[in-house]
Amino acid sequence: MTVANGPPSGSASAGLISNSNASILAYCVASISMTAVNKYIFSGGSWNLTFFCLTVQSVVCLVAVMIGKRFGMVTTLAAYDSLKAKKWFPLSILLVGMIYSGAKSLQYLSVPVYTIFKNLTIIVIAYGENVFFGTKVSRIILLSFGLMVLSSVIAAWADIQAAINGLHAADATTATAQLTAGYTWMGINVFCTSAFLIGSRKVMKQYNFSDVDTMFYNNLLSIPVLVVASLFLEDWSHENVVRNFPPETRTVLIISMIYSGLGTIFISYTTAWCIRVTSSTTYSMVGALNKLPMAVTGFIFFGAPVTLGSVSAVFIAFISGIVYAWAKVMQSEKAKLALPTTNSTNTEKDMKV
Repeated sequence: MTVANGPPSGSASAGLISNSNASILAYCVASISMTAVNKYIFSGGSWNLTFFCLTVQSVVCLVAVMIGKRFGMVTTLAAYDSLKAKKWFPLSILLVGMIYSGAKSLQYLSVPVYTIFKNLTIIVIAYGENVFFGTKVSRIILLSFGLMVLSSVIAAWADIQAAINGLHAADATTATAQLTAGYTWMGINVFCTSAFLIGSRKVMKQYNFSDVDTMFYNNLLSIPVLVVASLFLEDWSHENVVRNFPPETRTVLIISMIYSGLGTIFISYTTAWCIRVTSSTTYSMVGALNKLPMAVTGFIFFGAPVTLGSVSAVFIAFISGIVYAWAKVMQSEKAKLALPTTNSTNTEKDMKV
């Protein structure tokens, strides 16, 4: 999200905007709260209006971007271009698959397991970029990939053992079936996320999309797909609506949906803020370290089983994130030291997952 240049008036506001610790804290709060709110929405046992929820999130995000443009807070959003929209639409289909499969996997899996398995997307993207863009994969990055795979295996084993031993809220048979569904949706999510991010990078470079352009077209083009899917694939009977929005939690659910829509913008803004007042190195490390409190949130607030295997998996995933971030920083520093040539003038831009 790009905002108008210049800090707000007042020394206190200006000092806050330039405070590196505040930017790091804001980014961590935005990313952790986004995952926690989505888990709260989708984890209800009777929840089955996922397409509708994703529609609300996209509408809220799109309206916020348009309001930001209207009042001058968004400065880089170009006018609607039908050619760009046509080129981006296939990616919007992948985006719908990505956010829907992510929601379904978060519905069935615990936050720690979901966080750990999201790391596998990094591996698929890295090899996809190696094929399509010639990006190098160093030995240290390979080491981090090995740790990511190991943490995922341990997490899955610990989760299955917890289900068999009755540590989940549901009985063993139901819990095992939910885990099977969760891992299936997680696999679909890894594929859709990787395909979307690699494809969007290509289109962004071709049409010189800004971050706000990407956000705008993502939401604008995905809304019709989500609406059609919700109308034809979801149960809109009165009984089912009441089941999904029970009177005692209806207001909280609606507020959560609105917040999760705004959360996309919060994460985008705090990411840019953190990089601007610190450095890309610090941001990479913060992204890696952020995995730990996110997993702890799942243990504390959502009753994820705390076992030796689950804690070990989180710890190994935490270490793998640090190793990967450090490897990317070293790779970036090495690229800066390399002498530029006429045949190679483009710089690689790290992709956050």
